[in-house]
Amino acid sequence: MKKFIFLGLVCLFACQSFASPVNIYVAPDGNDHSSGKHPSGTGPDAPMATLTAAIDRARELRRNTPDANPQIILSGGDYVQGDNPLVFLPEDSGLVIAARGHQKPVITGETRITGWHQSSVNPKLWEAQLPEFPNGRNAIWQFNELFVNGRRKQRARLPATGYFHAVGGPIKDHPTQLRVKPGDLNPQWAHGGEIVLYSAWAQGRSQIRSVSDAGDIVTLAGDLFPNESEKDPRYYIENAPAPSQPGQWRLSLTTVTYWPEPGEDMASAIVTAPHTLKLVRIDGAAAKPVRGIIFDKVTFAGTDWSLENGGDFDPQAAVEVGGAIEARWADSCEWRDCLFTRLGGYAVDLGRGCHDNQITGCEMTDLGGGGIRVGEPDMNGAVSSPNYGNTIADNHIHHIGLVNAPAVGIFVMLSASNTIAHNEVNDTFYTAISVGWTWGYGPTPCRGNIVEFNHLHDIGQGMLSDMGGIYTLGLQPGTILRNNLIHDVTKYEYGGWGLYTDEGSSGIVLESNVVYRCQSAGFHQHYGETNLVYNNIFALNEEAQLQRTRPETHCGFILTNNIICFDSGTIFTGNWTGKGFTIDHNIYFDARDQGPHAQTDSRKKFEAWQKEGHDQNSLFTDPMFIAPEKGDFRFRPDSPTTDFGFHPLAMRTVGPRKKTNR
Repeated sequence: MKKFIFLGLVCLFACQSFASPVNIYVAPDGNDHSSGKHPSGTGPDAPMATLTAAIDRARELRRNTPDANPQIILSGGDYVQGDNPLVFLPEDSGLVIAARGHQKPVITGETRITGWHQSSVNPKLWEAQLPEFPNGRNAIWQFNELFVNGRRKQRARLPATGYFHAVGGPIKDHPTQLRVKPGDLNPQWAHGGEIVLYSAWAQGRSQIRSVSDAGDIVTLAGDLFPNESEKDPRYYIENAPAPSQPGQWRLSLTTVTYWPEPGEDMASAIVTAPHTLKLVRIDGAAAKPVRGIIFDKVTFAGTDWSLENGGDFDPQAAVEVGGAIEARWADSCEWRDCLFTRLGGYAVDLGRGCHDNQITGCEMTDLGGGGIRVGEPDMNGAVSSPNYGNTIADNHIHHIGLVNAPAVGIFVMLSASNTIAHNEVNDTFYTAISVGWTWGYGPTPCRGNIVEFNHLHDIGQGMLSDMGGIYTLGLQPGTILRNNLIHDVTKYEYGGWGLYTDEGSSGIVLESNVVYRCQSAGFHQHYGETNLVYNNIFALNEEAQLQRTRPETHCGFILTNNIICFDSGTIFTGNWTGKGFTIDHNIYFDARDQGPHAQTDSRKKFEAWQKEGHDQNSLFTDPMFIAPEKGDFRFRPDSPTTDFGFHPLAMRTVGPRKKTNR
């Protein structure tokens, strides 16, 4: 009997320690003076109106009842934040912010612009006067993005399509001066105009300070040229004096001007612009992190970007661009089935001290920057405040880099033991997934990251150079890239690769990936050590299938048990001299060998390659794919791969395992 009484008391205390959730309901038409106990209605227990007040109410509940388990339930509609983001502190740990049922709440930093009328100067244009700064302070509201009926619009651009070209590199630094072709720039553009300039994998943006009387020298507000890898770099002018075609807009001091696209009725159109740079900040500390904040089926929309001191240089991966959601010392926080859209930079930034967080089932689209940043680039901070163990899975990240073209879909810097799985990343201007942030063979905390079952396609789109579907940097013992589907990677001048182990990438396993229709090559190793390239399919890549750049005396990689199938270009490109690699037991096939006009050059070169001691146990034969031209790389029953020992690939399971509820 005593035993049963004891067990009953244990159960009682256990139930008390897991108190039932206390819902705090919030609705856009609610009242912050209400208690939020009921999801609808009026009176003292009606929904609250703002997230800020609801967070304060949750804190009050916990102060009065330490075992309280509050969660904030949002009805559908817009929750417009002020000039500052929502801030979650250690005392908010365990708080849940969730949509009510199937409703769609939007945490937004956008303000609607009304009062549109046709221009008296040009009836094609419509104008509106700007209100005071949306947070109420006495300031002029200046913004860099405009959305009409939820669609991003182009700031007035010249040329309307394509680019101007600078003449060579910079002729002066601090600030940068460029030589341009006379007639391309108008001195009047120095009043509010900006140059957007591309150079290989980087982008610069700067206000124009002046244009010489001859129109051949432009002086900029900022310094743009750490990277001079593109001859006569491309540029265009943004925020030009007037829109030049439908869909463009311009902001002057107090007036915004827009040229509507066909079918847009400005009398009823919903026109918005962002008034803040961040929406949420999770602000923990080393001794007291923020734990277990959960966002469930919430939309985050409407942040801006800015120029510091009139200029901005985006080097590789837009590493200096932050996120609309910024977390520091966040532990076990989650974003589930959320939508991130109309944002000026990256969507989520899991920075210093963040670990064991999860971003799952989300959609990220229409982003000025990239999707998700993990870790940080500073070595001292990464060592003293480690970032590790985060999970990024089942997300769809697409149509990104619309302001900062070098931005990456999923960007892991000096961080370890993260899982990046079952994501789809497409329509980027630079790399889809990037892992690592050291150059060469120096020590780094980046290791043990798993990148698997991701579908990466339409990468680069001819905008930038030197990129990959998956790109790695530095020593990374234990990192595995496996079962990824990568295709359609295109570059501007050079470097549209599928799997790209760059600058000292070492200790990485690249296994069971399918890589096809990449413009430069399916696999490229710049230099590195002891990488294993195993059981992959490299097919139909345009210029070459495999590339090696820097010869080294140690073993850079072992490439074995792969299938290399192509119908253009060559098998190898780059520098394959020396003995710093092992390559054997692969299947090669040139589809041009079929038919009455067979091309035998590839076979002859392969035979010569074997005489040099490489690929002694490899075959030059048709792997018999079902329909490679349609991206179907399954094998026909009579394929020689069965006896060869090639393991079938699980490509039907790549990409998100579930769809979002959007």
